Amino acid sequence: MAPNMLGFRITHRAMRADTRRLAEVMSAIAAGEEQAGQERLRAITTFTAKLCAGIHHHHQAEDNVLWPVIVRSAGAEVDLSDLTDDHAALDPLLEEITTAAAQLGGDGQAARRMAKSLASLADLLDEHIEEEERLIFPVVATYVSEEDWAKVEAEVRKGGDARFDLPRIAQYARPEEMAELRRLAGPVLVVLLALMKRGHRRRQELIFGTR
Repeated sequence: MAPNMLGFRITHRAMRADTRRLAEVMSAIAAGEEQAGQERLRAITTFTAKLCAGIHHHHQAEDNVLWPVIVRSAGAEVDLSDLTDDHAALDPLLEEITTAAAQLGGDGQAARRMAKSLASLADLLDEHIEEEERLIFPVVATYVSEEDWAKVEAEVRKGGDARFDLPRIAQYARPEEMAELRRLAGPVLVVLLALMKRGHRRRQELIFGTR
């Protein structure tokens, strides 16, 4: 059987959507169209740090674990150089964003810098992930074993933040995808999501409002 790439697809969707939503929020705050008190700014800073750390860990795991698996399994069937270059371009943007987020509330220009860098990151992620899924996912489905894919997913989970990642997976999974995840993960997933749901919803409302 081909590897199940559902987890990667939802993770990609969550990264893209949250980066774009955050860019829009920060643009509105920087323009004075939305107000942000200290509680909201602290929530944005924390959320931004976790989001950027997750994006960095994801592409680092692809470089260090997934790419070698693909090269070993598919050989000359795929050229990873452009995707690797994209990963290298992500890191300076992630650093700019986390630095600006840490300065919110104390630097009047931090929101503007953050909005600009987030917009650039959102554009890069959109282009990169669409290309990655178009080029890499068919190669994985054809050449990579289930055992090797399981090792890749385990490595991605190892450096993740479950309290941050799991509620976002539930947020962005389509109903049929969520049903499949429940079937694969069992009742433990249902319990964890129930425990995390309220805190996640509160943070989302504080940061994004009705967006």
